[in-house]
Amino acid sequence: MWSMRSRRQFLAGAALAGGAALAGAPRLAQADPLPETTTVRLPMYTDWICHASAFIAETMLRAEGFTDIRYVQPRDGTDYQIVSGELDFDYDYAPAQISLIEAGAPITVLAGQHAGCLELIANDTIHGIKDLKGRRVGVDEFTSYPHLLLKLMLVYVGLDPDRDIEWVKSEDTSSMELYATGQTDAFVGVAPEPQKLRLRNIGRTIFDTSIDRPWSQYFCCTLAGSKDYVQKYPAATKRVIRAIMKAADLCASEPKAVAQQLLDAGFATQLGYTLQTLTELPIGIWREYDVEDTIRFYALRMHEAGMIKSSPEAIIASGTDRKFIDEIKREMKL
Repeated sequence: MWSMRSRRQFLAGAALAGGAALAGAPRLAQADPLPETTTVRLPMYTDWICHASAFIAETMLRAEGFTDIRYVQPRDGTDYQIVSGELDFDYDYAPAQISLIEAGAPITVLAGQHAGCLELIANDTIHGIKDLKGRRVGVDEFTSYPHLLLKLMLVYVGLDPDRDIEWVKSEDTSSMELYATGQTDAFVGVAPEPQKLRLRNIGRTIFDTSIDRPWSQYFCCTLAGSKDYVQKYPAATKRVIRAIMKAADLCASEPKAVAQQLLDAGFATQLGYTLQTLTELPIGIWREYDVEDTIRFYALRMHEAGMIKSSPEAIIASGTDRKFIDEIKREMKL
């Protein structure tokens, strides 16, 4: 967990940099019912810069009436803490959320934040996704976001992920380092891995989900809440979402200040790639995109690839709730 010194520095910096972003918060908060609970548990991951808005939201959450804000560190070997009841809210890759929903996990997808935190990086002999046929592609886990995305991309262009790719996995070396040392031809990097490679002058991006269609037209990661929390505490849920979206605006408008805050608080380990990630990611698009459109798009791709059996409509009906973010979008245009 945070040291008291780093935590005080973080809150002071957030309060200073976030003044402009919070200008309308008291008026909006006063218009809503008081939160049914003043406790919220959020994740604390290191170097997951694409989740920065949740990491820096404490000042905004306090403005919304929360007094017990806990950042929970993951236990070794534990995935999906929101499913196990250790978190109330968490960001996750949209296809991963869809898989959880189909499996009956007690989560509700509520909002999105940005499009594209994954890049396909390859050597000079590869110019497109179809060129991956017969090539060595690094993967950290066969259940990881990069592997999941690349499978969807391969099916989308008519390739068979099981037959057309030579997947390379090492117990000792990351997929990024396998590529950097020439042991593979390509890998999909999750921010800030591409940024780290660019700082080392290594890598060649041939597909970027933040700019290349159709993937860039949808959210990458979506914010989900524990179904129990969302149902029991609707006023608190709306306030949490609003605080995190305001934090997203701060990430987009003040990336340098946010990068330093993340470093001071232990959410990041190096200023250079943290700032580059915040600058490159389209974090401020949460008003423009629709979370249901994102779930529908990925559920269709996953259904086509044989990765899920449920229809997009069934996934949306059982595992999403857009009313909170729709209300917030209308309010924050005032």
